[in-house]
Amino acid sequence: MIYISEFSFPSADDEWGFFMQKSASCYTNYYPFQLLPERNIDHIDFMPVTILHGGNGSGKTTILNIIAEYLIKESEKHLRKKRSCGSFGRSAPFNKSCFFRDYLEYCDATIENRIENDSQIITSDDVFDYILNIRDKNEGIDRRRDDTIEEYNEYRHRRYKFDSLDDYEDLKKMNDAKSKSTSQYVKSRTTIHNIREHSNGESALNYFIERLTDNGLYILDEPENSLSPENQIKLAEYINDSARFFGCQFIISTHSPFMLSIPHSRIYDLDDGQFRVRKWTELNNVRQYYNFFRQHKDEFER
Repeated sequence: MIYISEFSFPSADDEWGFFMQKSASCYTNYYPFQLLPERNIDHIDFMPVTILHGGNGSGKTTILNIIAEYLIKESEKHLRKKRSCGSFGRSAPFNKSCFFRDYLEYCDATIENRIENDSQIITSDDVFDYILNIRDKNEGIDRRRDDTIEEYNEYRHRRYKFDSLDDYEDLKKMNDAKSKSTSQYVKSRTTIHNIREHSNGESALNYFIERLTDNGLYILDEPENSLSPENQIKLAEYINDSARFFGCQFIISTHSPFMLSIPHSRIYDLDDGQFRVRKWTELNNVRQYYNFFRQHKDEFER
């Protein structure tokens, strides 16, 4: 499924016109202006799976944020006009300059199909927040359980005292503690159970599988973070199946050779200087892996 087929960025002339309007301002940084023209990036054509590849500082995360913020802006605009055209969102905030909204006014996108409500951008911060939230919830449950055990020990060894109805609740707890084991008392007074915790990598993989539903547009910023090679392969297969069989479209930034090898994906190389489409086997990052393992071939085949 194709939801967005093309995205256009400001031209060099557009950016120059903006600077002329702001020439009297005191700003020294106009981010994201001035970033993409020098990289020869003016538009992107999308496939069901489109991948941006490049080293640190190449601009791939900025491009994803620009596209995501444009889609969020359009969703808000259509919502105000009560148009039924879907929505796009994000959870974790990101550091954007005061010129981001100005920049988006010069952008344009071709939307082919209604963007479904679960569509979103997912970043490393979203995944890390998910993992930390599980830990925080479990720590809260553990603290509550510890408090209940302390309460049990206190009431089990307390002497009866029943002077008025104000003591009735204490009397019930005391009788409960004296008639039950520790585990029975805790179970009777705490109904919330710990959320099953996995390793960070397993939790990250589960996060993606939970969030990626049918018929959605998903922008993923380096989804391989926290994932082992085995789980990167699983996520790449899940993305491929979601695009092929379940009506999803993906725009991904990644260094991972496993993500880059997703069949039929369109890969833009931001390290090239010409911003051209390349095969994953041609990318310098992937060739580094290939050459490394070739050098150690004998060690693997002994």
